[in-house]
Amino acid sequence: MEKVIKCILLDVDNVLITEIIEMDADIGEPNCKLINPYLFNSVDDMKPWKGDVTNQTEFMIRADDILTIVDPTGTVVDKYLELTT
Repeated sequence: MEKVIKCILLDVDNVLITEIIEMDADIGEPNCKLINPYLFNSVDDMKPWKGDVTNQTEFMIRADDILTIVDPTGTVVDKYLELTT
């Protein structure tokens, strides 16, 4: 299965770049798996999201908690893949 890498806006100050997988779930339950999410400030300033509190690399969130999802540029994807592989 091909990786789906997206930029997601959680709130005004939190943009993540992450591999994302939509999951089946009951209404109100987490239905998006974020794999290796990185907090995105710029192409040269990305760091693991929640990296200072956990070693987890997968997080479940509800789609309702995402404000928007966009396709990152090729440069952003290349840098993300460099950091995560």
